[in-house]
Amino acid sequence: MTLRRHEISEADHRILNPFSEGKLRLLGEAAEVGPGDRVLDLASGKGELLCRWAEWFGSGGIGVDISEVFVPIADTRARELGVSDRVSFVRGDAAAFVAESPSFDVACCIGATWIGNGIAGTVDLLRPAIRNGGRILIGEPYWIEPPPSAAVTERGFAPDEFVSLEATMDRLGEAGLELVEMVLASPDDWDRYEARQWRTIATWLAANPDHAEHDDMRRFLDDKRRTYLRWDRRYLGWGVFVTRPRSGR
Repeated sequence: MTLRRHEISEADHRILNPFSEGKLRLLGEAAEVGPGDRVLDLASGKGELLCRWAEWFGSGGIGVDISEVFVPIADTRARELGVSDRVSFVRGDAAAFVAESPSFDVACCIGATWIGNGIAGTVDLLRPAIRNGGRILIGEPYWIEPPPSAAVTERGFAPDEFVSLEATMDRLGEAGLELVEMVLASPDDWDRYEARQWRTIATWLAANPDHAEHDDMRRFLDDKRRTYLRWDRRYLGWGVFVTRPRSGR
């Protein structure tokens, strides 16, 4: 999905992944986020993870995102929740962000491992940022069961872009990480994330009949609904994996 499609389709979302507010809080607990912890979030979207964790757990940190639409929303959210003294957002290429030193307790990339061309490359971006004993969180789709080849083709995925839940654990291991916790999206989480986008796009289309992007967004909505109902709801899962670097890495 292009950035512009994200900005239109997720205009009414606070969390830009198939997670509820409750799951977002559960993830912070699973990652043992606490007062004073510093969190780095690459491809931070509207900043809900950093802002709510700061509110709930007393943490702080930095988010990096390329969207000129989402970053100001994240800044506003931090002010709304009274955490802007602990949380800040940078507009830029998350793949190019370099931490000044290993100064973070938690480093995240939630649902955007394309910034590192997959899990291994994304881990390479995150690992230098964490202190000794720090955690790395990766949000990633996985196949619930082996999908028909048409499901992979119609979604535009590379044949090995995503793998099973077990094989995802193996990929994390190959990247030098040990899986210690996870929080997975439920079918209802997926439905709310996807179906709300349908409504948002349909509303945008009705309000912008002469917009230059109207026909593209119409095709996008039609394809998005069909592939989700035909394939994704049955075959595609999503979760966040809480990891620590293996000893010796």
